[in-house]
Amino acid sequence: MNKQQLANRIWESANKMRSKIEANEYKDYILGFIFYKFLSDKEVEFLKKNDWEDEDFIELIEDDIDTVNQCKNNLGYFISYNNLFSTWIHMGKDFDASNVTDALSAFERLINDSHKKVFAGIFDTLQTGLSKLGETSNARTKAIRNLILLIKDIPMDEKQGYDVLGFIYEYLISNFAANAGKKAGEFYTPHEVSLLMSEIVANHLKEREHIEIYDPTSGSGSLLINIGHSVSKYMSKDCIQYYAQELKENTYNLTRMNLVMRGINPSNIFTRNADTLEEDWPVDTNSYPPVLRVDAVVSNPPYSQQWVPDGKESDARYSDYGLAPKSKADYAFLLHDLYHVKPDGIMTIVLPHGVLFRGGEEEKLRTQLIEKNQIDAIIGLPSNIFYGTGIPTIIMVLRQKRENDDVLIIDASKGFVKEGKNNKLQASDIKRIVDTYIKRSSVLKYSKKVSRDEIRKNDYNLNIPRYVDSSEEAENWDIYAIMMGGIPRREIEQLGKYWKAFPDLKSELFKENGTPYLELQTKKLKESIFNSKDVLKFIDLYQSVFNGFDEYLMNHLVVHMEEVLPVKEEEILGKEIFRRLEDIPLIDKYYAYQILDNCWLEIAIDFDIIRTEGKDSIRKVDPNMVMKKDEEKQEGWKGRILPFELVQKFCLADELACIINKENRCATIVSEYTELIEGLSEEDKDSEILNESKDAFNSKEVTKKIKELKNASTDDEISLREILLKYTMLVAEEKKLKKEVKEEVANLHLKTKKVIENLSEQQALELLREKWIVPLIERLSNLPNQMVVDFEKKIQKICEKYDTTLIQIEDKIHSAEKELCLMMDELCGDEFDMKGIELFKEMLSGKLDN
Repeated sequence: MNKQQLANRIWESANKMRSKIEANEYKDYILGFIFYKFLSDKEVEFLKKNDWEDEDFIELIEDDIDTVNQCKNNLGYFISYNNLFSTWIHMGKDFDASNVTDALSAFERLINDSHKKVFAGIFDTLQTGLSKLGETSNARTKAIRNLILLIKDIPMDEKQGYDVLGFIYEYLISNFAANAGKKAGEFYTPHEVSLLMSEIVANHLKEREHIEIYDPTSGSGSLLINIGHSVSKYMSKDCIQYYAQELKENTYNLTRMNLVMRGINPSNIFTRNADTLEEDWPVDTNSYPPVLRVDAVVSNPPYSQQWVPDGKESDARYSDYGLAPKSKADYAFLLHDLYHVKPDGIMTIVLPHGVLFRGGEEEKLRTQLIEKNQIDAIIGLPSNIFYGTGIPTIIMVLRQKRENDDVLIIDASKGFVKEGKNNKLQASDIKRIVDTYIKRSSVLKYSKKVSRDEIRKNDYNLNIPRYVDSSEEAENWDIYAIMMGGIPRREIEQLGKYWKAFPDLKSELFKENGTPYLELQTKKLKESIFNSKDVLKFIDLYQSVFNGFDEYLMNHLVVHMEEVLPVKEEEILGKEIFRRLEDIPLIDKYYAYQILDNCWLEIAIDFDIIRTEGKDSIRKVDPNMVMKKDEEKQEGWKGRILPFELVQKFCLADELACIINKENRCATIVSEYTELIEGLSEEDKDSEILNESKDAFNSKEVTKKIKELKNASTDDEISLREILLKYTMLVAEEKKLKKEVKEEVANLHLKTKKVIENLSEQQALELLREKWIVPLIERLSNLPNQMVVDFEKKIQKICEKYDTTLIQIEDKIHSAEKELCLMMDELCGDEFDMKGIELFKEMLSGKLDN
């Protein structure tokens, strides 16, 4: 199974297994075991590269000093055979919880001195928490055994490039965060926010040969890792040094695990378990500069928490600016970050909106930062984007030295999709923000470059709506058109960008009458728009810019698939799509990018497999494992890369069509049963030949009734017998078809397996085209049609708004009143009834006095 399927399976099982244990706690146990497996498998891989065979590992003991030192010097630790993760698996029922406690104690004892900063105490949270996995030793043993069996299939070898492991680790952290409530903020920054910050930082650092990055509130380390991933598009990951500081011990351990498991050299990892505001990164007099100065600082500190500013007036981090109020430490974290940035570096920090406009000490600090020209950009994020809090947040980008003296303000609060209870940035939202930041673009209702003079005039208030109005336009209502009819010209002209692209369409749809109002001159609006020469010409133009794009993709992705670097490829394809759409109006190129990203998610998973296993993986099939009654069982086969359905559609079309025809016939038979029931008399419907709900035949009773009607003589009896005989024929046909379908489906399944395993090179490439390229091309091709549909809806909405005038409504009311009066003239009753009717008629006609 691919990494997404494996991660999902592990999460679903882990979530069930944790039972009543809080998600925030259980994550430390499963992630701790995953890390131990990583270290154990890494040692096995290292020794096998040094000529160890499987049968040699039983001799992997502490008494073998040479091997112990070899492992410690190269890996930083040593794990004996008895304590290997693979040994625990092989122990089966002999495994005991004490095996884990013994192994963790031994690991701590056998860390190399040079690696203690990375590994010392890293399993403390796991070791102290094992007791919560069960009240008795047997219960703990069972829980731990289930956990290690759950994660045993996660690949840890270097050949995988740690991508699968990293993906699963991040996937589990994000899912635990989604279930951890307010505690989620302590250890997790949503991947999309992390990626946004990373892309901004990576663009700033892309020309450098070596960089240092620092997160003073590192949580699980995802921010640092994402920056490293983004920067690695431009340089080797070995040229990146990581600095992390985290207050909470269990979260600090997550940071270290996460960094190590991404294949980062421990010599490039520097971490501290300390309070960032109280214990700044130590001054090192043996290094230059002695104060830690890095190329980039990134952080997502706790929002508006209390701190102790007393005695910090002379602290170098704050002395040039002042101190944040003790009730809100937001600016204390910001100034700490800024202090550690090199003069040509960059920092990004997530903060609550309040830092933009709150008064008092914060206003003074904000003023200083603006006058020192250190705020580069402010990005307003959607609300409810972080787990555990719905407050609106921003990303602030700052630099020590800048050439420009404006502040770019981006209101990205409207760009998101709903995912469960939270909002989520899409890839297109992230790209739109990053592109706007890099180009420093002013975009109507989205972004604006704000001069310092304008900020000064606003008393250093940086609240986003003061500078960028992203609110939707209020709907117009034309009083004359409401009363008298007609379509206001000014409302139609608000669609100016469409009329510019379709110059003749407006006159085709609307008729001038010498007033500020137009008349719609077609009853088939949608048809008229889609058949317009302007629109057809536009669609042809759009399709023409993508001429040859399928061949470009085929050559780029399929023919030369082994040369593709997934980390860079999506960006390359995105640039190509943007280039082709450069001169096409009306189409939002970021919509096109989102289509690419949606398709790329699946393509990238396939590339991970091909890159690891080679092109032969295209011809591989795997057992299709499913959970049945808490037990995993095989249910047929599935392609490692190629879905069976795709292969059947293009390689076994005749066999598939035969099955589909028989299934369609079965569906038709079901509808024929209904027709037969409808043909029964009411008396027969109430008889026992139908079930209680009268929507299906009772087979036993039908057989009995046919025997009774063997000598049917009346028309009703003959008719009933014919219906019942028809039913029995249909039943026999359906039974035969279902049996055939079942056999043919099973045969087709096995035949598909054989076809995949024996695909020619050309067949494999063509099937990859169908899986990767055709869906992307089809979705891109549909963009202009979607745009035209949206355009038609806008016009339709305006027309419907004024379709019925108030005068017409009043005329209808008067007409209805007259009809009602005439009907009341036909009524009769006693003296008082008739007086009441007369009064009611006078009221309807408006003659009744108050």
